[in-house]
Amino acid sequence: MLNPKTPIRLLVRLVLRVLFRLLFRVQVRGNWQALKQPRVLVVANHESFLDGMLLGLFMPGNPVFVVHTWVAEHWLFRPLLALTDYLAVDPTSPMGMKQVVRLIEQGRPVVIFPEGRLTVTGSLMKIYNGPAFAAARTGASVLPVHLDGPARTHFSRMKGSYPRRWFPKMRITIMPSETITMPQGASSHERRAKAGEVLRRIMQHMLFASRPRGTLFEALQGAIARCGRRHGLLEDMRQIELDYGDILKMTLGLGRISQQIAAPGERIGLLLPNVAATVGMMLGTATFGRVPAMLNYTAGRQGITSACQVAGIRQIVTSRAFIDSARLQEVISGLPEDLQVLYLEDLRAAMPLKQKLWVMLALYLPAWLLHALLPAQNPDAEAVTLFTSGSEGTPKGVVLTHKQLLANLAQIQAVIDFSADDKFMNALPIFHAFGLTAGTLLPLMTGTRLFLYPSPLHYKVIPEVIYDRNCSVLFGTSTFLGNYAKHAHPYDFFRMRYVIAGAEKLSSQVREQWFEKFGIRILEGYGATETAPVLAVNTPMAYRSGTVGQFLPGIEYQLEPIPGIEQGGLLQVRGPNVMAGYLRATAPGQLEPTASELGAGWYNTGDIVAVDDDGFVTICGRLKRFAKIAGEMISLEQVEKLAALACPQGQHAASSCPDESKGEALVLFSTCAVSYEDLARTAREQGMPALAVPRQLRQLDELPLLGTGKTDYVTLKRLACG
Repeated sequence: MLNPKTPIRLLVRLVLRVLFRLLFRVQVRGNWQALKQPRVLVVANHESFLDGMLLGLFMPGNPVFVVHTWVAEHWLFRPLLALTDYLAVDPTSPMGMKQVVRLIEQGRPVVIFPEGRLTVTGSLMKIYNGPAFAAARTGASVLPVHLDGPARTHFSRMKGSYPRRWFPKMRITIMPSETITMPQGASSHERRAKAGEVLRRIMQHMLFASRPRGTLFEALQGAIARCGRRHGLLEDMRQIELDYGDILKMTLGLGRISQQIAAPGERIGLLLPNVAATVGMMLGTATFGRVPAMLNYTAGRQGITSACQVAGIRQIVTSRAFIDSARLQEVISGLPEDLQVLYLEDLRAAMPLKQKLWVMLALYLPAWLLHALLPAQNPDAEAVTLFTSGSEGTPKGVVLTHKQLLANLAQIQAVIDFSADDKFMNALPIFHAFGLTAGTLLPLMTGTRLFLYPSPLHYKVIPEVIYDRNCSVLFGTSTFLGNYAKHAHPYDFFRMRYVIAGAEKLSSQVREQWFEKFGIRILEGYGATETAPVLAVNTPMAYRSGTVGQFLPGIEYQLEPIPGIEQGGLLQVRGPNVMAGYLRATAPGQLEPTASELGAGWYNTGDIVAVDDDGFVTICGRLKRFAKIAGEMISLEQVEKLAALACPQGQHAASSCPDESKGEALVLFSTCAVSYEDLARTAREQGMPALAVPRQLRQLDELPLLGTGKTDYVTLKRLACG
């Protein structure tokens, strides 16, 4: 510890504070009122060697900074440490936290970086348990402080393609203080671990809650400001890498086109594949005050017509090249006459010269001036309309705002690190929420490179493309991932860091296949189109096999007990990523705000889930996917699990049909020949009820799938009852 502050030290601090404000344009959000409490532990993320100085210069009072002994002994940092009081601690020594506890008990505000080291990913590193245990033991208020900007300086340890400069803008966000109650546990080690988990969640929520607000276009401008217009980002099957400047040009040009064909606030149907122009058209339409409605081109004429009727769509924008390659001529020709089909090729050719000149001029304008020339940007405005898959009923329009989409991106970033050296492979269609938010917007808004592939069904080609283009992040459904693994060479995924499964339950066979063949652990997540879409996901720091991970920061949930179902309850959620509302066929084009019996803003997922003491979520099944047999509720997903154990080499889907004697009867569809005897024996071995063994067994060459990769249960229900 150093002596109390001196006039010279105060003068040096004042000069440095002015210098930091001038060079780094430091912005402080929130207030330091929590420092007046008797016992305070300030926790902050650790981005660079400037972090301690940044906090010391802009934090009032005389806090004590906890620093690594290596830093305290290094000649370069000694002059800086002389400007404040500090405590040198060896993270491996148990005595270090005891000293921190004594300081807190003495009433000194203590500042600590719980990660214990600088980030090398741009996101949170491992959170040590010691600071959390100290806060719980002393009853101190935990004050989370988020630092944004230091990682982009040359004083960070970010490597590779991460954008760094000498004087980036910095922001300090002070969050509301929290407390950590001493957890219950049989041992000190267990209590420390539980306290550390609480602190990790606090830090993740800090990252999420301090996110910038705005619209998709403002987020794009922010990414351009961080990474530069020359930053290469987006590829499709043309294998031409587009940079941010190219994406901005497409956004502005195609946005001006949307302005000419629709009125403000009107929805425009986009019938386009996974190509760069689709991204530009979607962003441009939303930027210029129109709403892109992403149409499912695999839904057929009737499905597309129904979606347009539900959303009040008058124009569909598509591409002649796409219609020809996808063989959709009959679908297009069969659409109602009141639906105007416009082709991108024609719209681009007919673009007036003055609009082209406007776009070229706009590209060279400063961000603030360009923003002033565009239609008013409202984060609460509708950004995109998606459509439910209709896997269990009539499709509905799902309205998502700019704020809701960006909130979900921030929630994902708070729990999983995506490096600037990563490259996403997105074969999931952009009309699907998973493919739109996680597969497209996430890399686009974070500066991570992205390869768009037009179809997830090319099981032999996609592994080759992943290998050739050095992709390291892959999203997919269980069905798609299983087929990729089946056809891939063991070395095709050698660069793969993250494989994330969603949209349907991950098969244990697929999970084991990826681990055995490629040495990759699939991270299973969970969500819904209505939640933009991610609600929970397993991460490298919080993983539990058989679950879909923990809820993302900012998600509130309640479980409603269901009679006849002992494990879990009906999940209802509320959060900043929950949709604005539905568009239904009963009131075309009219928004029905999100609400449930719990009140406005709550969304009833229709899923039966269980949440354990550590917050891990297990999906028990959809409420609609339970059959009532002889008065007992039987999960159809449990039936599918039984079939997978009895015949692991096949694919299985369970449905039900009316039965006069038992109320309902189970029907199992399989791609392999599985017998009742095999199922009954497996059920006995696994301790499953005899009522879960289906007697009606039907073999198919392949299970019917929707365009999103989910099993088409509507078709199977029709077959079961036919």
